[in-house]
Order: sequence, then structure tokens, then C-alpha cells
Amino acid sequence: MNQQKSYRSVFALLTVLFFLWGFITVLVDSLVPRIRELFELSYAEATMVQFAFFGAYFLLSIPASFILTKIGYKRGIILGLLTMALGCFLFYPAASMREFYIFLLAYFILAGGMTILQVAANPYVAVLGPESSASSRLNLSQAFNSLGTAIAPAVGALFILSDSVKTGAEIEGLTEQARASYLATEAAAVQTPFLGIGGFIAVIAIIFLFIKLPQLINERSTGTYFEAFTKTNLMLGVLGIFFYVGAEVSIGTFLVNYFQEMGLADVIKSSPGLMSLADTVASAFGKSLEGADDKALLGIFVIFYWTGAMVGRFIGSYLTKIMRPGFVLGIFASTAIALIIISISSTGLVAMWSILAVGLFNSIMFPTIFTLALDGIGDLKPIGSGLLCTAIVGGALVPLVCGALIDTSGFGFAFAAVTVCYAYILFYGIKNARRVMAV
Repeated sequence: MNQQKSYRSVFALLTVLFFLWGFITVLVDSLVPRIRELFELSYAEATMVQFAFFGAYFLLSIPASFILTKIGYKRGIILGLLTMALGCFLFYPAASMREFYIFLLAYFILAGGMTILQVAANPYVAVLGPESSASSRLNLSQAFNSLGTAIAPAVGALFILSDSVKTGAEIEGLTEQARASYLATEAAAVQTPFLGIGGFIAVIAIIFLFIKLPQLINERSTGTYFEAFTKTNLMLGVLGIFFYVGAEVSIGTFLVNYFQEMGLADVIKSSPGLMSLADTVASAFGKSLEGADDKALLGIFVIFYWTGAMVGRFIGSYLTKIMRPGFVLGIFASTAIALIIISISSTGLVAMWSILAVGLFNSIMFPTIFTLALDGIGDLKPIGSGLLCTAIVGGALVPLVCGALIDTSGFGFAFAAVTVCYAYILFYGIKNARRVMAV
């Protein structure tokens, strides 16, 4: 009984971590429009934020696995948390000094901590209790991850995007006192949320320092990377994760700017129902949209993109029980393609809601690709997991390509290019449509 209680306590803490990294990952998207204005960057230059963030997964996923075999999972979790907290605290000098490279360094360190944390925490969720309920525990933790991604857009819109950013020329035209006041306000808009998050993460790290984690996991890997590279379905799955994360992050990153480009702020303001919805979300966080920048209003609606992913995860979880996962994956990928085509071929609210609905069909892609890729590879699963986590670098590279396409050809062309990512996922789903998962 005491052991079960201990498991529940540890599981609750680990679930908080799932929420945290989902929340922080999406909060990064809110900073892209602001940093783009703050440093007067092109869309391609602004995506360096995502490049620094998701690039950490590519560089650190495999080293993180090696580190954990040396220091253990408990120390790995604490190391990941403290690294995340350090990254959050670096936003303070970055905002005060208005130095882009310090922002990038903060993002990289923050994501580095998340990489270590994910490699350490995921195995524990699976083994904290009976094997028969492992899937249930993982689904619950992933639901809290999705809850974090659903809340983050509203927090970003109301606390980070709510005031207008002045250009360099406008700042130079201010009096010395007005300039100092403006720069302090601008810095605080970024500093306050991340200092709060960093402090919370540090407290969680201290809690993990004093709790006892059950020794449940064999921390030694078996097999070799050469053997893993010979597993065709695994390597195709690595590409699937690359394209999925790249597509999801690309859309999420540019939604506010996409809506801004279409003039949707005025459309929303002319709709009493939509304004009531936006005001309700703002009031839930103790904020008001009165006098706020249009980016804040538009950012509120990004919440539906990520909430769709949370709702779709529950729907997809049921569908993958009664249908073959590869078949469901193919249906979701083809629907995402159709929705993007509708969005870039239309205007107004049709364009807005169709692109937001893509989030609903993103929902099952990561876990389904992940499990299909690992199915049937036996002792190579730890190495396979490391390779799949490394492929999260798609969130760094695909948005960079999309940003360059937006600069040269516009949003329509860039989002059309994103359909290529979903086309590959459709291919992977079709390839695995007949696959029956191993028990």
C-alpha cells in the first residue's frame, strides 16, 4: 500500500513535468511575433528562435541518454529541471539588454533541460505501476502535456503580446525618460512570465531532490545504432517525427502573423460572439483586451489550435483501439492536408477556423508514429527512442524553410509547402495500415 502511494505521488509530480514542457514549448511560439518586431527581423530570421529551441533536441537527445546511464534517472530529472530554470532566468538579462543572441542562448538552454527531462521522465511514467495500466498512465500524462499546450497561447497573448512594440526609429524619437520607461516595460513583459516559470521549476527540482524514486528501470541499453539503422520502419518513422513536429510547429509559430496578414483582427472585432469568447478567455486570466494590441486578440484564438490537439488525443486514443493505428494516421494526415488547402484558398473566418482545425488532426500523429516505429524492434527500443527524439529537430528546420518562403512568396505558398510534411505522414500511415501492433 505504501509503495502504491509512493508511486502515485511520483506519478503526480511527473505529470506536472509533462504539463510544464507542453506549456513552455507552445509559449515559445508567442514570443516569435514579439521578438520579430522587437529586433525588426524577417520571418526567416525570427524562426531562429525555433531553430535554437528544437535544435537542442537534435544535439542533446543522444548525449542525454548517455548522461542518464552515468548519473541515474533521479539525478537526470533534477539536472533537467535545473537546466530549464537556468534557461528561464536567462530571459531576464536577455530582455534587459535587448540582445537577440542572449534570447537564443536562453532558448537553447531551456530546451536542453527539457530534452534531458523528457528522456528521463518518459520511462518512469510507463513503469510506475502495473504493466496492464501503463498505456493508461501514458495517455493521462500526455493529456496534461496537451493541457499545457492549450493554456500557453492565452498566457502568451495576454502577458507577452498585449502591448505594441515600437520600432528602433520610434524609440530613438522618445525622450530619455520616456525611452527608459518604455524599455523597462518591454523587458518586464518577457521577464515576468519566465521568472515565474523558472522559480516554479526550481521548486519542483528541490522536491525531487528530497523524494525517493523507486528503482524500477534498467538503465543499460542493448543493441547498437548500426542495428537500428537497418530497421526500415523505424528509420521511416524517424522521418515521420521530423515532418510531423516541423509541420505542427511551423503552423503554430506563424498563426498570429498569418491572421494579422489577413486582417482578421477587424473581422473578430465586428463579431459580438467572437469578442465575447475572447473576453471570456482574457478574464479567466485576470486580464482585459481593452487597449491591447491586435496580436493579443489574435493570439487568444491560437488556443483552439492546441486545444484541438488535446481533444483529438482522446478521440484518437479511442479510434486507435478499434481501428488499426496506421489507418487512423492516414485519415488524420489527409484531413490536415485538406484543411490547409481550404485555409489558403479562402479568406476571413473560413481561413481562420480551417487552419485552427488542423490542430485537432495533429493530435494522434506523434504517439502513433512513435509506437509504429518502435513496434517489433525488441531490445533496440531505447536506441530507437533516442533516434525518434532526435528527429524533433524538425521543429527547428521546417519553420526556418517556411519563414524564408513567407518572406519571398507569402503565407499561402509556405503553408502549401507544409502539406508536403503531411503527405509523407500519409504515406507512413498507408505503409503501416495493415500492421497489427505487437502485444
